[in-house]
Amino acid sequence: MGYHLVDPGEIEPLPDRPSETRDVSDAAGMETIGMRLYRVEPGEDIPLTGLHYHDRQEEAFYVLEGRLHVETPDREYTVEQGEIFVAEPESPHRAFNDAGATDDVTVLAVGAPSVSDGHPYDP
Repeated sequence: MGYHLVDPGEIEPLPDRPSETRDVSDAAGMETIGMRLYRVEPGEDIPLTGLHYHDRQEEAFYVLEGRLHVETPDREYTVEQGEIFVAEPESPHRAFNDAGATDDVTVLAVGAPSVSDGHPYDP
């Protein structure tokens, strides 16, 4: 058996990301689920810039604080604090904090399986 207690404040943010990104799954040694904590300032994206999709990975964005916006080819969603937005595989999306927002957004994102299979979406 294995257990991990993780303090996200002790995880160093990943470099070269459009928003503050802390890799919880890496800190906990998780191999099958990707989990990251994001703090997104107004005008920033999570974590990839622009519409993208994943071949196999499902993603869930749980808004802990603030208001997240998610763009899809069909519409833009507003995800309020306490709500969860789910993107299925092959579903283009772009998660971001609106440039006109006055507050940061804090989001816990979970992706499974834990694979790097994101691609830019080009209709």
